[in-house]
Amino acid sequence: MSKTDAAAPEPGRRRRPARERLLAAASRRFYADGVAATGIDTITAEAGVAKMSLYNNFSSKADLVIAYLDARHEEWLGLYRQRLAEAEGARGGVLAVFDAYADHAALAYEHGFRGCGLLNAAAELPAGDEGRLVVRRHKEEVESLLAEHVEDLLPDQPERARAVAEHLAFLLEGAMARAGLEGAGTRLEHARTIAADLLDRL
Repeated sequence: MSKTDAAAPEPGRRRRPARERLLAAASRRFYADGVAATGIDTITAEAGVAKMSLYNNFSSKADLVIAYLDARHEEWLGLYRQRLAEAEGARGGVLAVFDAYADHAALAYEHGFRGCGLLNAAAELPAGDEGRLVVRRHKEEVESLLAEHVEDLLPDQPERARAVAEHLAFLLEGAMARAGLEGAGTRLEHARTIAADLLDRL
């Protein structure tokens, strides 16, 4: 065990478990610098743990990447659930999805907002990589949530509802891509306005 691992926590504070610290460090570095550019040594140094601690908690860097993607998905779901709890009706449910994306964009990032962390990571991973499947499932879940809300607005038109949900998903992802390039959530605000207008015309 390294001196860092053995260091006593501050009085009144419990030191977070090594796995939690590693995942937090990896999340910061993967988002700020990219998956490929971030080495194990960088992550363990930032987490304040010995390299062996990483391999005691994750079987490989690839395993850590999957954990990061899963954590980012869960983080977004938490933001969505908070927004949904405040939403009114199916229209509000759709807009809660857009609001959760905007909330994610507004989080404090070390080098500023760089777009969707999941898509950023997927772009670095080879075809067929398990990480890309995690990202795909997230995007499919987002579109499924949109579809559920739109189906409540169009209960007798399932095919149209699915088409509208796909349209909204494309709008959301396009706005996220532009927002990431511009380093601000303005495009997401515009996308929400467009979505609201589309819903009002259903």
